[in-house]
Parts: sequence; structure tokens; C-alpha cells
Amino acid sequence: MEDFSIQNLNLELAENLGRHKTNGFSSANALVVRRGAPFRISVQFKERPFNPRTDSLRIKVTLGRLYAVMPVTFSKKTASSSWNAYIEPNNADFQKLSIFVFPPASASVGSYKLQLSAFTQDGQRSDAVGNFIVLCNPWCAEDSVYIPFEDQREEYVLSDSGLLFMGTPMNLLSRPWSFDLYEPGVLEACLDLLKVSPQHKKNRKRDYLNRASPVYISRIVSAMINSEDDRGVLKGNWTADFKQGVSPTKWTGSEEILSLWAKSGYSPVKYGQCWVFAAVMCTVMRVLGIPCRVVTNFNSAHDTNANLVIEEYYSETGQKLNRSRDSIWNYHVWVECWMSRGDLGPEMDGWQVLDPTPQERSGGVFCCGPAPVKAIKNQRTDMIYDIPFVYAAVNADVHMIILSSQNQVVGFSKDTEKVGSLICTKAIGHPRVQNITGDYKYIKSKSPKHDVSTYFHQPAVSKGVTVFLDLNKSPVAGEPVIFTVKVGNTQSTPKTLKVHLNAQAKEYNHSPTETFWEKHGVLQLAPMEVKVFQEQILPAEYEPVVGDDLINLAVVLEDMATHKWVLASEEFNIANPELIIQVADEKSIVPNRGVTALVAFTNPFPHPVKGVLTVSGAGRTKLYNFQVSQASQSITFVPSMAGVKMLQASLSLSDSNITIRGFKMIPVNSI
Repeated sequence: MEDFSIQNLNLELAENLGRHKTNGFSSANALVVRRGAPFRISVQFKERPFNPRTDSLRIKVTLGRLYAVMPVTFSKKTASSSWNAYIEPNNADFQKLSIFVFPPASASVGSYKLQLSAFTQDGQRSDAVGNFIVLCNPWCAEDSVYIPFEDQREEYVLSDSGLLFMGTPMNLLSRPWSFDLYEPGVLEACLDLLKVSPQHKKNRKRDYLNRASPVYISRIVSAMINSEDDRGVLKGNWTADFKQGVSPTKWTGSEEILSLWAKSGYSPVKYGQCWVFAAVMCTVMRVLGIPCRVVTNFNSAHDTNANLVIEEYYSETGQKLNRSRDSIWNYHVWVECWMSRGDLGPEMDGWQVLDPTPQERSGGVFCCGPAPVKAIKNQRTDMIYDIPFVYAAVNADVHMIILSSQNQVVGFSKDTEKVGSLICTKAIGHPRVQNITGDYKYIKSKSPKHDVSTYFHQPAVSKGVTVFLDLNKSPVAGEPVIFTVKVGNTQSTPKTLKVHLNAQAKEYNHSPTETFWEKHGVLQLAPMEVKVFQEQILPAEYEPVVGDDLINLAVVLEDMATHKWVLASEEFNIANPELIIQVADEKSIVPNRGVTALVAFTNPFPHPVKGVLTVSGAGRTKLYNFQVSQASQSITFVPSMAGVKMLQASLSLSDSNITIRGFKMIPVNSI
């Protein structure tokens, strides 16, 4: 009697990776598929072929202790809500069968074991096993992460590089970031993140069941990116001391961070700040198949007492004081993930805010979201999760209070426009900003406030005196910061005013440091008179204290007759020139072949500079000393796979806090 047994099981990696849009993933030859779509396996039998009248096939898929068993049928017409398997209808050769396995659109994300069993009529059995990974499927209409347009899927699921926005609304800084989805070890690290979570350790079966839901997955990831309650990926540090690790400003991509975390046995990587937390979370969510984008909220409020008011205190001479538990970060970076919300109703489907930066506990854990953007816009603070916190971050009022030397309130003004003045993300398919402020809040029509290219403040007013502070243009490194002060007397009596101008350096998330520039004087105003004067801060005055930091500039006027004070302030950053990266003959770039690029730098300062040039691409970093005599540096890199890849460079100047950055998208063609 001829032996009927399985000789070989082939997971058809190349075909399935292409069909499931997972062909960039590297995972030790494990098959990576998306739920809600069939994948093909082929089985070769020994000696005699499969006989459909006397033989049968069965497949068992296992995730932890969860499993599903399905007969292999000849019919494709099976329930799409459950696991099923069928023989390819046109299979003519029963010595070798093509079998399609269908994971339902509600299958849990994770690493599965597949066992194919062949049975004869008289009870003989033969088995073969393989491994595969199931991800969410934004291409499948039945999947709760379905996003309807291909350009959105390309950008928010498949793209492995992007831009993070920082600075201020009037002077946006684009920081390049490599999400590194397809680098070796990244997929495994993202799956490990789910496995080392407290929820998995506490109840593995429940965790595996819950992984069908992107709402559940996103909360797990939001908590596991920071290390406050668990063995999370990143340790936050908002001091100036990074000696025990890496300064957050030095990271350029997610692969190095995730690899360090996994190789250390899941010890937190030091250090992260908001944009690093968000960028790494974006990597994890895209790898798991959940559409994700990084979002920046400018002038982001942290309202500790939930009264939707942020108090800022100033001295009589315009120095900003550290007196409030509430705070405004010049920018704060989080992510949005796209999913349907069966738990809240279809009107809440779409983008959801998730914030992995540890600020407030949610359900006893440092995580935030998923909070529907639509709920934030419509002030649905009765809904889960964390909508009041995010609502305050984009809508709180700012009260600016002037204190006398005896701590008495001598001046007060209110700004209802500052917080959440610009909310933005990277545009689809282009290296530029997309303004999404209107998704979060209702915007007054014809208000240039929410145009990225326009930024203004209303004048401050106090009992007969108005003051308006405005930068003449966006400040650029190496040039004076020139600003205009406009003071008006709205009464019919003359006024004598003391004028105090004050500038302080500040980090984006801290109160300013000591004053580094100030000027004082007296101004006479006739009845109903308006006077305009200009001032400037020279490069030699700001260069020693300002790098990636910002400047808080304030003008305080004291009416000598009434002893009433009025304040106007502005916070701004100074834009550095970009490094220019040039690559010759871009059409000839192919994987695994060396490419030469030229990194050029134009010194904006009136004195020579030197520093260290760091060049990175797809997780690989090289350092070069950039000497004062050099205007350019030739570097060589070897791309590992086809596609549009990001090459980024940063130049850290030796004698200041300034870092010059640049990037170039390079097309790597298939051979």
C-alpha cells in the first residue's frame, strides 16, 4: 500500500508577502499576513496524491492557548467571520495542493502556529507545521482599522519615514524621523511589546482575545511606550542631564531604540521626550497594521486642576516666573490612529488621539486615549477615554498675571487664542505640513490665526494703554531678531510710561531661564497718541543661550500716574539653516550597492564654526568630524531594500547648543 503523508509544507512567502503588502517585513522567515484576506500555502505529498474521496485535511491555528480548528474544504463560500480553509478551485494536481487559509477580519494580532494534518480513511495521520504572524488590515472593509483611500494607506501604514513638527506656529521646524518599519528586529520588538505588557502577564488568554480590538491594542501600546508602570520602551527625562543615556534630541529613528530595548531584556531606553515617544509609537502601530500619524499641538496646555485655565506669571519688569503647577508646552507631540469605535458608536469612528508621553494616569496607568478627535471637537467629555485632558490641551484659556515685588497682582490679561493655535501633521505624500486644527476645534471664519503662514496676537489693553508686540519676520540664525512695539494712549490725558523689555531662553516644556537681554526706558504719550519703535537682539547676544531652545520676549508698561501695568509677550524659535544633501544620478540607485552623497553646510554666523556631523539612514548611523575649513562632506551609504528611503544628517556645533539638520528622500529602484 502506498504511503500517504505530507512531504513538504510551503508557506509561499514571496507570493503572500506581496499579496498582503507585508513584503518589507523581515521576521526570521515567518510569514506575515493581514487578517480579513486569504493567504496561500502549498503541500506536497509523498508517494501517492491526495484522494478527496478517502482522505481529509484539517488545519489548526494556535495563538497561545487559543486555537481554531477547520476542515479544508473545496468551497470558498464559508463564513467570513471565522477561520476557514479551502483548496484552490483550479487545483488539478493532487500530488501538490494549493490551500487558502482565511483569518477573519476580527482575528487577534500576534504570532500563530499553523498545523496541517492529513488523514486517511483508515486513520493514518501525517502533520506539518509552520509559523505566521497576523496583523490588522486597513485594506479590508470588514476590519475595524479600514481606511478607504490608497494614498492614506501608503502614508499612514506603509511609509517608514516622516517629519515631526516643532518650534512655533510662526516658525515651524521639520525634524526628519525614520520609523524603520522594515528594519531587522523591529517587527519582533513590536510583538514583544504586547507580550511583556502587564495585561499579558496577568491573563494571557484574555489578552490574546482582546487583541482583536485596535482600541485595546492602542491603549496597551500607549502605556508600554513609556516605562512608568511597566517594562516599557522609553524612560522620559525633561532635565538637562542626559549623562546616563542619550539626549532625546540625538535620536533619528525608531529602530535603534526598539533594538536597544529588546536586546537589554526589556529595560527602558534612556531617554525620551514627547516627540520620541510619539514617533516610536507611530512605528509600533504601523507595524501592527493600525493607520497612524504623528501630530503636533502648538501651545499645548497641561491643565492640572481641570478648570480650563492656565495661569502665567510675570514680574513688573517682564521676567516670566515659575509660579504655576499648570503649564503650556510650546509644542506637544502625540499620535492619531484610525479605527472604528464600536464601543462608542459610528459617529466617533475615524482619528483617535493617543498620547504615550507620561503626564496623567488613565485607569491607574500612564497612558492616554484613544480619544476620538470628533468627541474633542464637540466637547463630549462624558465619553471614554481621556477626552477632558485632550480637550484642555487644545482649548484652555491663558491668564497672564503681573506680580509686584510684594507678590501683589498689578496687571492681568487673558488670551483665548493661544492654546492649540495650530495642530498639524505631515501631508500625505509630500514633505510639508498639513493643518488639522479644524478637526479639533471650531474655527472662526476668515481668521488668519489658523493659517500656518500667518500668526498674530491681539494687542494687550489696560485702562487707557494698549501695547502690541510683533516680530518683523521669522528669526533666522546669524541675523538680528528685530521686533516692533506699538504703544497707544486711548485717553484724552497725556501719559508717562515706564517701558521694560525682557528676553529669556526657554525649553519647549519648561519655564524660562534667567534673563539674557533686557532694556528699560521711559515713554511719553500725548492724548490719543500712538508710538511705534523697533528693537533688536543681536546674534552675539542670543547665540550662547539659544540652540534648540526658544525665546520668551515680553514688554511691560507701567502707567506712572495710575500704577497700572500692561503686558504683551511672544515666544519664538530661531530657525537654523538646513544641511543640503545631494546625490548624483538618483535613477541608478539600487539595493546593496554603494551610493555617494554630498552633505553641504553654509555657515550663517559671522565667525568660523566646527562640529560633528551625524548621517543616518534606515537605522544605520555614521559620525564625521566637520572641520571649520570644510563646506561639504562626502559620505557613502548602502541601501538595503527598494523604495523611497530617507537619508538624514545633523551637524552639532561644538561651541554652542545649535544643531543644524537636513534630509533627502532617495528613490531606491528595484534591480
